Amino acid sequence: MSTTAGPALVDAVTADVDRLCTAEPDVRQDLPDSVHKMRVATRRLRSVLKSYRRVLRRKAVGQITDELRWLGGLLGVARDAEVRAERFAALLGDDTDSDSPPSHQADETSSPPRNFGHRLVAEERQIYADAHREVVHAFDGDRYTALLGTLHGLITDPPMKHSHADEPAERVFTKVLRRDLRALRHLVHSEHGLSGPERIERLHDIRKAAKRLRYSAEAATTVLGKPAEDLGKKAKHLQGVLGDHRDAIEALLTIRTHVADTTDPAYQHLCDAEEAAAAKALEEYPDAIDFVHRHPLS
Repeated sequence: MSTTAGPALVDAVTADVDRLCTAEPDVRQDLPDSVHKMRVATRRLRSVLKSYRRVLRRKAVGQITDELRWLGGLLGVARDAEVRAERFAALLGDDTDSDSPPSHQADETSSPPRNFGHRLVAEERQIYADAHREVVHAFDGDRYTALLGTLHGLITDPPMKHSHADEPAERVFTKVLRRDLRALRHLVHSEHGLSGPERIERLHDIRKAAKRLRYSAEAATTVLGKPAEDLGKKAKHLQGVLGDHRDAIEALLTIRTHVADTTDPAYQHLCDAEEAAAAKALEEYPDAIDFVHRHPLS
């Protein structure tokens, strides 16, 4: 059944708003993976609104995405520390980080960790605990309450730009996917010949572009069917490969801030492991970007 772009976008946005709102109680309880789920929901919604911005009034979209960026930033501090703590604990063979919520919290009554590796894990867990408190505090504030009201208004009274919202959804959504794929392709082409820190940052940009394409394709699946679904899966795979690379790079940078601990065997062990993880991710990169060059959308 054909539909116009406005109602189709509202359907996609509704699902994203639901994901964000249903994650909040789990984050308050500090349930496993809850911060990650809410962060993804926040990023997904912000990305979809930006990709399909021509269907909505610019000022309204800008205000909403600014507030989603704020919320995503709070969640990101907690999530990034959580990821690093889990990575370092796994590399050190530390199995104390169980699935139970208390494992996320720093134990202020415990004795100081004995060596560099354990101190590093403890530091990241403390960063997570502090950031999680900030997130919960934000939930109880006026800014977050206002954001929820705006998001629900986006569903019940969407700020449509009718010149585009009244067009056939298939046409509008195809244009969006084509634009997002072209942006990704441009970044992939611009990465050739780069090296060192410059290449690392360009790969980060490619990951973000792949993530945007993934979310815009997933939002279009109901309208465009399997072609959008397949494109979303390919973009998700590329995002995952470069996400693994980025996680390793950022973990390595965190480790190397501890210059005084370079003589500790755990320091070199962690550095070697993260360097190997980054290299392994890049081995998968050429195959992951193959669809960018071959996809029929242009």
